[in-house]
Amino acid sequence: MVKDKKTLTILVAAIAVLPLIFKSDSFHNILVLLLIYATLGEAWNIITGFAGQTSFGHAAFFGIGAYASAVLFYKFDISPWVGMFAGGLLAAGVALIISYPTFRLKGSYFAIATLAVAEIIKQLFVSWNFVEGATGISLPIVNDSWLCMEFHTTKLPYIYIALGLFAIAVFACSYIENSKIGFYLKAIRESHEVAESIGINTTNYKTAAMVISAFISAFAGSIYAQYVLYIDPFMLFTLDISIKIVLLTVLGGIGSIYGPLIGASILIPLSEITRVKLGGTGRGIDLMIFGLLVVLVACYQPKGIIGLVNKLKNYFKKAGDGKVEANS
Repeated sequence: MVKDKKTLTILVAAIAVLPLIFKSDSFHNILVLLLIYATLGEAWNIITGFAGQTSFGHAAFFGIGAYASAVLFYKFDISPWVGMFAGGLLAAGVALIISYPTFRLKGSYFAIATLAVAEIIKQLFVSWNFVEGATGISLPIVNDSWLCMEFHTTKLPYIYIALGLFAIAVFACSYIENSKIGFYLKAIRESHEVAESIGINTTNYKTAAMVISAFISAFAGSIYAQYVLYIDPFMLFTLDISIKIVLLTVLGGIGSIYGPLIGASILIPLSEITRVKLGGTGRGIDLMIFGLLVVLVACYQPKGIIGLVNKLKNYFKKAGDGKVEANS
């Protein structure tokens, strides 16, 4: 656990230095989005990587967080920082409500149910006049301000806000993974029936994982809303976002706290570069390439890139131990 904390601290510090070395706006934009999606991947990992409950509806929590902070700022001039916590609590409440019926389902039925819930929430926001419905919300433009979380001359503040959230998410995941709840969630992942037979209340622990996951996802949505300054239901509550969260985590290594960052470090630059270079003509190419990578990883290294790294590490360690024994 101590070793993990040191490694994670070094990792976060290294990311913090990157925007000071590479100062282009395009790199800063990629880094902001990368950190937001890596945070979403960490959140998704709690319910799927640890507990084994595959969710295809995390875009709903992302969108709720974005709308909560945006609406409070747009209509009531309330700081996005307050809206961020409001969105987190609202998303957690929604997760709590939907957990009871959906966790009665298992496997693919649960995954389909989460997808259906996300679509229902999307349609509610499309028809809800209070949040401007399908028209969306353009956030008021104000002077650069930490209180209003708006910065127009530099993206550095957004990077460090997103990095702060990512650091909280990754340390929280590390703590959960090595805590009692983490071991219980892994037991549920391996065998729901065996977990129940040894006295684990599977419903309560899965619900707790879903609530924590939704809370973190909503925070990421709030930061995204303040970053792009325009939101609508069709850009937030989409299957595209949910699938990206799934794909980047699976590619990096599902169940690993480093997996989402590795996956996001490949998918987000790929998406942004193809968007800039190819424009509308290249739409979807990034997902095609990324999908091919996921298929290759699933066939040859199911534990993702982090699994490949660990495999190589063990190989070189054994090779090194063999040399030491030979020399002795």
